[in-house]
Amino acid sequence: MDATTTLAPTAVTALHDVLYRPETAHLHERWRDLVGTAEFAYPEGRSHQERVLRSYRLLRIVNDSLDDVPAFAADAEQLTMMHEWTAGVDGGLTAVAGIHYNLFLGSLLDLESSRRRDLSDFTALRRTGTFLCTERAHGNDAARMETTATRDQHGFVLHTPHAGAAKFMPNTGPAGGPKSGLVAAKLIMDGEDYGIHLFLTPLRDAAGPRPGVRVELLPETFTGAVDHCATAFDRVRLPPEALIGPLPERRTVGSGRQRFLRAIGRVTTGKLCMSACGVGAAKLAVARAVHFAHRRRTSGLAPGSSVTLFEHRAHQTRLLDALATTYAIIALHRRAVRAWTGATASTRAEAERLVAVVKGWTTWHGRAVVIECRERCGSRGVFRLNGFGDPMANLEGPVTAEGDNLVVWSKAAGELVLGRRAYTDRTAVVDMDDPDHLQDLLAAVEEGWHRRAGRRLRDRAARTPLERWNNAVNPALELVDAHARRLAGEALLDMAESARSPEAQAMLRLVHRLFALRQVTAHAGTLLAAGRLAAPVVEDLPDRCDAAVLELAPHALPLVAAFGVDGTLERPLT
Repeated sequence: MDATTTLAPTAVTALHDVLYRPETAHLHERWRDLVGTAEFAYPEGRSHQERVLRSYRLLRIVNDSLDDVPAFAADAEQLTMMHEWTAGVDGGLTAVAGIHYNLFLGSLLDLESSRRRDLSDFTALRRTGTFLCTERAHGNDAARMETTATRDQHGFVLHTPHAGAAKFMPNTGPAGGPKSGLVAAKLIMDGEDYGIHLFLTPLRDAAGPRPGVRVELLPETFTGAVDHCATAFDRVRLPPEALIGPLPERRTVGSGRQRFLRAIGRVTTGKLCMSACGVGAAKLAVARAVHFAHRRRTSGLAPGSSVTLFEHRAHQTRLLDALATTYAIIALHRRAVRAWTGATASTRAEAERLVAVVKGWTTWHGRAVVIECRERCGSRGVFRLNGFGDPMANLEGPVTAEGDNLVVWSKAAGELVLGRRAYTDRTAVVDMDDPDHLQDLLAAVEEGWHRRAGRRLRDRAARTPLERWNNAVNPALELVDAHARRLAGEALLDMAESARSPEAQAMLRLVHRLFALRQVTAHAGTLLAAGRLAAPVVEDLPDRCDAAVLELAPHALPLVAAFGVDGTLERPLT
């Protein structure tokens, strides 16, 4: 079969329906069409400050496109769609929009569902909302923040006690006009610490920062263009209604942590949004690189002949690995969105852990896909106009935002290691064409890391909690990665099962085969030692991977066509 062979249009439609679901496809299409307009085209030759201002202009365009701003801010799935479609176009917009709609408005809606607070200034963008939690001296340990809000007879006094307590990196600069923020601070009443609460605080008006608000513009980052600042408060007076949520009646043991987690509850939806950034950036990068590889011609091996880049197996293999990873990223992200939006009281903790696992896996692997695809486009890939540089840089923010990936995974790792697992004895798998057997091997890899991490954690030679955790942390992190890969494989097979076209089903099973074989090959030694694979099967794995590439190659164009980005976001490389 020739490498340019395409599937029937019905199969591409079936793939598209699996990726976007018919009931939500119109929402994805609305975002695709919006960010495909001229206003969102890459701004060649702009300075950093000009790009920051542009981020806020684009935010107004986004806001004007929304029919019901509060309903949008309350809908986690729609928020992820916005991040998915804007992440590959303008990272600055993605950042300020995520902060305004999810962290700011979303927190107000979640924490004050029964209070009638006028939000019209924020829904109409007469004031932009921001979120101030992290401090200079307290990043991933934000629960130890030192900003205080002391209650008196008039309301509250918001104060930054020293430079280390300044809020670090909120977008509180002059770009975007008047701003208000939700400021996380320790509530002090009668000399007692009642835990961290949020306080709605006017930060700046058209003339500049409000009295007592000190804003220091931070150096330019290499991520999306945002006016990152350090922000401090010098005994700023706030009215009683500045407190978000009810005033606590009493101080109880453990209530401080509970209040902090409640105050930052929107961070979990934020993790889903960061995950969506990996989805969007990977889709665009793969679509551009695959189309370029089919257009670009280079020398063949016969004298005077030419072939497309895609016909060279070395080039083809790397692109198809990136394509399979992108489908796995999408499938895993979609599963996490469904789990979180459908979570009940009994499943919420598990869904929250899944979101954390998926956030790290999709942003790390999304970035790797963009880097690979950029390289496959050679010199064309280094021009920012061609759309690789910004998505690559823009994923650096999601890797760190809403919890640094490594720290988020470390917490998930501890939960997975301590969780109970029922192991089953398996014999060496011989049918490597069976997707269920491949999934069984991915589960075996996960179990192996779980056993190792558990043994390390129980090592009696380690005397302190830190020593015990340090013994276990590296295999525990491998456990998280193996867990994510197994779930991604399951999600790919679920996609295949749900496809309405036999051709689309077959295509997605081929994607799963290449993805799963790569994971099995990477852990072949461990599986061999555990008796899960026989030596001849291990020796045959590289040939099986090459065969999977060869089988998938004819379908690369239809697979990227299903992303639905051609003609708007996926432009020919110059």
